[in-house]
Amino acid sequence: MTTTSDIDPKLERRLGGSELSALRRRLRRHFERHGDNPEKRVLQLTGLSPAEHEALALIVGLPSRFTPSVRIDIAQFDAALRNAEISGSLREALERIDGPLIHRTAAKEELRARWAVALNTPTSHSALSAWLQTTSAPSLIKRMARQDPDTAIKLLKQVDAVLQHLPAAGLTRAQLAADVLGNAHALDSGQPTATLVLAVLRHGTNDAAQEQDLPEGVTGAESINRPAERTRDTWAQAGILVNELARPVLFLNLPVDRGSCPPAAPGEPGYLSLRQLLRTPTTWSVAGQVVYVCENPNIVSIAADRLGGACAPLVCTDGMPAAAQRVLLTQLADAGAKLLYHGDFDWAGIHIANTVMRLCNADPWHLLSADYQRALVAFPHKERDLSETDVTASWDATLVNAMQSHGLAIPEEAVASLLIDDLRSSEV
Repeated sequence: MTTTSDIDPKLERRLGGSELSALRRRLRRHFERHGDNPEKRVLQLTGLSPAEHEALALIVGLPSRFTPSVRIDIAQFDAALRNAEISGSLREALERIDGPLIHRTAAKEELRARWAVALNTPTSHSALSAWLQTTSAPSLIKRMARQDPDTAIKLLKQVDAVLQHLPAAGLTRAQLAADVLGNAHALDSGQPTATLVLAVLRHGTNDAAQEQDLPEGVTGAESINRPAERTRDTWAQAGILVNELARPVLFLNLPVDRGSCPPAAPGEPGYLSLRQLLRTPTTWSVAGQVVYVCENPNIVSIAADRLGGACAPLVCTDGMPAAAQRVLLTQLADAGAKLLYHGDFDWAGIHIANTVMRLCNADPWHLLSADYQRALVAFPHKERDLSETDVTASWDATLVNAMQSHGLAIPEEAVASLLIDDLRSSEV
């Protein structure tokens, strides 16, 4: 803003000062809205104060009698200022007192044009091009670019460059960021480029379904839909490691091709980290074979104690499957395994089962409505502990109704003997 010492004394006396600041703001708004449009050169001012009327009267020669409403011809105003050797124009006078004027309409059009260019930045990756056509892309890009089109162009070029290096084979996220963007932290959670890359990777996948609100009765303590794990899962699907040692996947007796090194001793539970699964993938010998999947680690422990090496292949999701669990289940399904899943009969368990079955096309394992009814007979009586819910079981439309009718949750361990019988009788 121009200081008083920089303003011509004549201009300051005629149009400056705090008592005329409201009038100047009204005059400035005219130029901000209409610029120098020749069709908008007459200005109707109403609600004037006596001081404002007097200032206008002295400049353009209005009658001295006070009136709160006057009609100003801007060309006449300009000429009066020039004749008095105060300023070359009203616009120039306003800028000298309060700083540059911006034609807002023109500025908006210019900004709109710049965004059109930014959002149509040429890209070489088909997934990025497809995502840019979605309705959600522009708003996310603008937010990540802090409403600056030039920043958006830079971000989209970075996203394009990152996607060119995907999928990878067990590369860490920090290494990917350092190699492509020159900054090991450029793809950390919350960074603009990382957010946009994740949006592209998730586009067209089932991740949108995974990010639905939790069903009623499911709490955060049940480890469902944790954002950090969703992010790690998305990177893992592209072969990128994030916290690759967190939440390894528990398994028992998974067969491998001849010549491959077994990931654990026969009959002993083992763990595989996301790092191992992506960096040194195992060739699984499971084509046409049933692989059982359970929700709770206790089932694996019981199976190992009772059956040891005679147990059928078994994988544990340990609640909602995280990145390592998802990668292993996907690898097994891709290798031709038939996956059967069992979990807790509660709302969290139903939600987890929906996810597992969608993830790897698994089938239910003693997880139908009839199985729930049979489990109730052997399960000790207890207080009702299931509230109303809107969750549905994708594999059995009657299961949730049966559970709501009885109001009892049944943990997986309560039917462990039934599951062990299946694991014993299966061919291994």
